[in-house]
Amino acid sequence: MVQLMAQQSYPQSDPIASRVEADRRRHRRVPLTLLGRFMRSNKQEFPCKLIDISVGGAAMMSPVAVEDGEQIVVYLDQIGGLEGKVVRNFPGGFALALTATQHRREKLAAQLTWLINRHELEPAEARRHERVVPRNPSSQLTIGDADPVACDVIDVSISGASIATELRPPLDTEVFLGKLRSRVVRHHDSGIAVRFLDIQQPTALRRYFG
Repeated sequence: MVQLMAQQSYPQSDPIASRVEADRRRHRRVPLTLLGRFMRSNKQEFPCKLIDISVGGAAMMSPVAVEDGEQIVVYLDQIGGLEGKVVRNFPGGFALALTATQHRREKLAAQLTWLINRHELEPAEARRHERVVPRNPSSQLTIGDADPVACDVIDVSISGASIATELRPPLDTEVFLGKLRSRVVRHHDSGIAVRFLDIQQPTALRRYFG
């Protein structure tokens, strides 16, 4: 099983060599294809496709050119939000140096380890976040202190939902889907997709949407 480490200890006999080796291993890129969206510093959003990633950086395909040094916010399926600075442009895409706390790097390392080894998981685990169409799609979406707005749930899993709504809150906005605290991770033609801030139990989802 391949494992990405957010932090690694090495012998201290050669401190400089140890730091170089630790950085090389910590930031080892792995090929991984995921779809997502990114927001430029001017708040414009565009689709993107991840090419490779480490806990320190990522490269992705983009339909538009970006500026070197530009701050970018990326939202990738199955990973969530990442922030970084453009360090390199290449034909059809760009590379980011990620900006993250140690806790976020450790979480990202765990996510990447799971994603690149998911073919080894048991089938039941692989289906753990399967999305289903609710029998009762009617719900309410609440943004900040505003009044709840009626919406329809297109599909739902224990980790998130796709919602039909005319509202388009900015990516990373915290919202409530009914009573479920969520975060906006994507816009689509019919509305938005949200990720629940707490993984839900199937019985709880049936109670909300069954």
